Amino acid sequence: MAQLALATSDWVRVDSWESEQTGWLETVKVARHLKRQVRNKYGSMADSETDGPTRKRRKTQHNANNIDEDAGSSTQVASGDVQLKLLCGADLLESFAVPNLWKSEDIKELASDFGLVVISRAGSNPEKFIYESDVLSKYKSNIHLVTEWIQNEISATKIRRSLRRKESVRYLVPDPVINYINEHQLYQPDSETS
Repeated sequence: MAQLALATSDWVRVDSWESEQTGWLETVKVARHLKRQVRNKYGSMADSETDGPTRKRRKTQHNANNIDEDAGSSTQVASGDVQLKLLCGADLLESFAVPNLWKSEDIKELASDFGLVVISRAGSNPEKFIYESDVLSKYKSNIHLVTEWIQNEISATKIRRSLRRKESVRYLVPDPVINYINEHQLYQPDSETS
């Protein structure tokens, strides 16, 4: 579905590795895989050559100005420009506090080794949540908050809920994705409860 949704994008790529695994994977395991992929393609990632996100990065000839030949366009990537961060809504960030949902060491690794880009959501207060979390406060310089001045409350959870209720998601999801969902009978009324 992600490949269908991004078929017209010339700058966003889909890695199918996670969907090819036999079961559900923790987010940090997927992030580690993607980090290895980026490191293999472009050379050492910035944080692998430093002790964290704040130290000066070393530029190497090997990974400067690589051309992404698989992308269909010539995208230049200079050393230090490639960073892998978890993009999420503030609702996912706040799920870090749900007991037994996230391992504390995974939260620490995501915040320290990768970083987060958090999109605001109505009713969420990511600044307060970060402040109240010892781990997230420690790595707050590696957490970037994005405030949506024009609120867009579309979320995957709401899309799935609408599909289970047989409500239209046209114009919220690309038509090829809707066709795929219908053909494979995904998100049926009896499939999920959230």
